[in-house]
Order: sequence, then C-alpha cells, then structure tokens
Amino acid sequence: MRWTKLGLIWGPDGRHAWARHSALQPTAIVLRPGEIRVFVGLRDEQGVGRVGYVDLDADNPTRVIRESRAPVLDVGVAGTFDDRGVIPTAVVKRQDGLYLYYAGYQLSSRVRFMVFTGLAVSHDDGETFVRCQQVPVTERTNDERCFRVVHSIIEERGVWRTWYGAGSAFIDFEGRTLPVYDIRYMESPDGFVFPGTGRLAVPLGSPDEYRVGRPYVVKHGDHYVMFFGAATPRENYRLAYAESADGLTWRRNDAALNWPSEPGSWDSEMAAYPCLVAHNDRHYLFYNGNDFGRRGFGCAILESWQ
Repeated sequence: MRWTKLGLIWGPDGRHAWARHSALQPTAIVLRPGEIRVFVGLRDEQGVGRVGYVDLDADNPTRVIRESRAPVLDVGVAGTFDDRGVIPTAVVKRQDGLYLYYAGYQLSSRVRFMVFTGLAVSHDDGETFVRCQQVPVTERTNDERCFRVVHSIIEERGVWRTWYGAGSAFIDFEGRTLPVYDIRYMESPDGFVFPGTGRLAVPLGSPDEYRVGRPYVVKHGDHYVMFFGAATPRENYRLAYAESADGLTWRRNDAALNWPSEPGSWDSEMAAYPCLVAHNDRHYLFYNGNDFGRRGFGCAILESWQ
C-alpha cells in the first residue's frame, strides 16, 4: 500500500478536566455531507474515559470544524460494567438514530480490569447518547471472561456480522500486567442480541504476541480487509493487516501495509486503534500514536491499495 501521512490531527488541550489525558480509539463516520465526525475516548488524569467527538472537514481532515464541549456519553452509575470509563469502538447509522458500541471498563480486585460492550443510541446526530440498557450487550462467557468488545459490525442480508476482541487472561512481564486477547467473529440477527460464543478469526501471530485487537473491517471490492493492532511485551502496538474472501477465514499480511515510519515523530513508538473511512474517492485511516493517544489522534490517506 502507499500512504500519505497528514500528521497529528487533534488532541486534548487541557481545558476540560474530563478530557485532559488522551484521545483514545478514534471511531469515525461521515455524519453529514462534507463532514467526518470522529468519536474518541477522552480520559481524565485518572485514566477514566468519556466519549466526546471532533468534527473534521471531509475534504481536508486536518481542518477541525467543531468539538464537543461535554461528554456525549459519560461513565456508568456505580456498580455497572462501565463505571470506570467508556471508550467508543463502533458507530452505525440506522433508521431511528445513531448507534454507538462502546467499551465499558470496570475494575476488579483479582484482575487489572474487565471490559465488555455497551450500546447507546442518539437521536440528535451524536450530540448526546442514551444507553439502551445498563448491562453489556456482550456479557462474559466461559471462553471470554475478561474481555468481549465489538469493534466492527456490518449488516449484510439481514445479518449483523461482528468482529470483536476477546480474552480471559493477563500475563505478568517485568512488573507490568498485560491483557491477552485475540480477534473473533460472531453474528447477530439485529445488532442488539449477540450469541454466547464466537469463532476465532485472527489468532496471535507469533509466540511473542500477547494481543491482537481493534479489528476494523471494511468491504473492498469482492473481499474483506481488516486493519488492526498487534503487540508483544517488548514492542508497543503496531498496525497489522489481513484479508478474507468471506469475512470468516483470514490471511494475515502485515507487510502489505507498507506503513511509513518516521523516527522521533508523534507516532514513532506506537501506531494503534485504526479506523478506515471512505469519502468520495479517498480512504482516510484515523489512528492513535505514542502512549495510547496521549497527544491525540492522527490521519493518513491511503493513496493506493497496491
């Protein structure tokens, strides 16, 4: 592939206490003609996330049009699965509103954290969201006890095809506690009710990898492509890539990305949480750089697939 990096697009400026730390996991949609709305998880100094947004010029995504002044989705009430933070993962425009799938975080005394998928709906083009329910739409299962998070969901012939991150364990490495998860697939009849089990889509790629996640799937021609992140204990998240003829069986080919590296830049040590959005004849990849989006999110133009 051939890319043109547009650099760091937007980051928190410290004006709001709820959004001082970072802008995690950009989740974009062409919300209205000429504008791309990028939902992000804006974290405070304690690492607690709340969902906000940034509107960009779709013809020039380096130009910021507006940004949210308050969370469009706040943390859940005490004791719920999302009372320690919410981060956007996927957004879908449906007939009755805008539906936001999000990662809800909860702390535990025995593991570092747990994260499952919540669903919220907006009837005002994403200015405010209301939870569809107070419990996850993807609850824990025997095989997915700690993490079960929807990242891509596409409706095809009445079936909502869903790619998600899941896992049940942490590992200790040189004083750090690291979550272990891979990428899986499941189907929903309506985008609200999900099965208790899925199938493995993209496994860990090597003995050193401990997580592959944030699968962002789009249809390209007659096949599917997936942009995602992969990490080892000694190497931060880097972008990865896979292709599939049917969305079920995937062939990983990270080298095809041909991702440009610039030493000393805002994304030289990490590139993670990709989201590909098409506008007219262009494809924009939004992503986080070093330190999990501490400075914000950036964008690159996909100039050529080959």
